[in-house]
Amino acid sequence: MKIHEYQAKEILRNYGVRTPRGIACFSVDEAVNAARELGGDVWVVKAQIYAGGRGKGGGVKIAKSLEEVRELAGEMLGMRLVTHQTGPEGQTVRRLFIEEGVKIANEFYVGMVVDRSSQRVCLMASSEGGMDIEQVAAETPDKIHKVFIDPIAGLNDSEALDVAAKIGIPESGRGDAKQLLKGLYEAFDEKDASLAEINPLTLTADSHVLALDAKMNFDDNALFRHPEIVELRDLDEEDPIEVEASEHDLSYIPLDGNIGCLVNGAGLAMATMDIIKLYGGNPANFLDVGGGATAEKVTEAFKLMLKNPKLEAILVNIFGGIMKCDVIAEGVVQAAREVQLNVPLVVRLEGTNVKLGKQILADSGLTIISAGNMADAAQRVVIAAAQKT
Repeated sequence: MKIHEYQAKEILRNYGVRTPRGIACFSVDEAVNAARELGGDVWVVKAQIYAGGRGKGGGVKIAKSLEEVRELAGEMLGMRLVTHQTGPEGQTVRRLFIEEGVKIANEFYVGMVVDRSSQRVCLMASSEGGMDIEQVAAETPDKIHKVFIDPIAGLNDSEALDVAAKIGIPESGRGDAKQLLKGLYEAFDEKDASLAEINPLTLTADSHVLALDAKMNFDDNALFRHPEIVELRDLDEEDPIEVEASEHDLSYIPLDGNIGCLVNGAGLAMATMDIIKLYGGNPANFLDVGGGATAEKVTEAFKLMLKNPKLEAILVNIFGGIMKCDVIAEGVVQAAREVQLNVPLVVRLEGTNVKLGKQILADSGLTIISAGNMADAAQRVVIAAAQKT
């Protein structure tokens, strides 16, 4: 789950991370009033969308008068902001963040992710702030410094100060940097984040270290522990179909192919998409119904897939462990009848109650193509999709 910059900064401030003062706004008048309330003579008008690269796309601009704040806010609200992370279609700007101006002496990068190989949180820091970290990693990897944080001890003072020194923060700002880095880790850990990024981290003219930008993503599987984070979710920023899927506890990601995939388990779903590609087809979606699918849940999964106008065929690939094949078969039959399925349906079942599941499909009276294994299923659905086209 993602949140907006202003929300991430509010969380980080609770952990001692210093940020510029700012106010979130939803209208031009609110933006002007926010600038007036903040005071000063320079403000930053920031579009709030779930994507990076906003500055390059025209979503972050400096205003030097209240009239300029009004003008920029009017331009940004409602615009389709296109960045390297939004794709060519861009995202509509519905919220703004008005921040006080800051005198910048230098910019840096810090971020935290979960490193699966070490099973620790990895702190990454670089002197190349304000740039795409992927570009820095590709072109000058020696400028990225990493610390794999002990989950028991946490980020200690010496590690934080060492990182600050390595990326070039002067001694006068390292105390601030230490506090910020330790606060960032505490927020990451306590809020079950999957990503926390400050780019740029700024050294001000008076040697203070501030988070000029902030990005936080959270582990969906841990959100039950954090209702306060769930409340921050902005559904307008998410794909409507993915939102609908989450309401039915389905993991759904649309793709650009024409073969729908309904699978139980993320690993099997990935393997199913791979084998479809191997036999010359293109998956239309990733769809994991999980281990506790009901007939109703399978029906909702079919409805989601059928909203794709490119859909030419569906492959149901189930390995019944916790999920019994007869339950899935009943769900498939119910779903096919309820949605009046009009595209070819290939089903491969294996595992618990597989014979009963296959019998339910055979006795349904529906046109269902039964497959013996994954390779057979993939070949059949690719052929079916091509014939439908």
